[in-house]
Amino acid sequence: MSSLLREPILWVHLSGLVTLPFFLGLCLFFLAVGEPLFPELLEISIIVAIGTLPLLWMQLRRPFYIFAILGLAVKPEELTEKQRKILCLIINTKFNRFLALLSAVILIAVLWNLYYFSPKVASFVAFIPQWRVLGLLASGLAFLASNLFLQIPVSVARAFVTKDTEFDTLEPLPLERIKKDFTILGVRVNKILPQWSVEVQTED
Repeated sequence: MSSLLREPILWVHLSGLVTLPFFLGLCLFFLAVGEPLFPELLEISIIVAIGTLPLLWMQLRRPFYIFAILGLAVKPEELTEKQRKILCLIINTKFNRFLALLSAVILIAVLWNLYYFSPKVASFVAFIPQWRVLGLLASGLAFLASNLFLQIPVSVARAFVTKDTEFDTLEPLPLERIKKDFTILGVRVNKILPQWSVEVQTED
């Protein structure tokens, strides 16, 4: 088993992909609230401004520090050498910026289709007050969550395809660079998740 596959935080972030359909569904339903107030392009732009631009800006400048979940973040000085090497794969490179942009463009294309499909589900949200402005705001927040749970798994995906031989050649990211180059969100703690261990069985 690859040593990278034994890092539980990578699996936690990758599993965020399963929530993507849920948040896109919420976005669709909130888009169906009320009658359009503005031209369609303006309404879509409002949702993109709320749901895409802040997270994309972060990923392009100071990517999300992946050793953080549920409002907790492992102190950079508490990271193991292997974890600091993993950050070398997540750091702000041209390839990672390309992936962030590609993910954003894909979701904007999905949003465009959701917008035009939303009138078909209007009957399912008839019980909600039909305030279009609040619908757009809620849709933007749901789209923000959609971007979050796509961007972060995409950012860690490279670790799953990195061979141990390539990983072993990496130098651990210096502490000062971690604090400078990543957006660290949450209360800083010494540890969040235990490391997985693998027992190697040998034949006598």
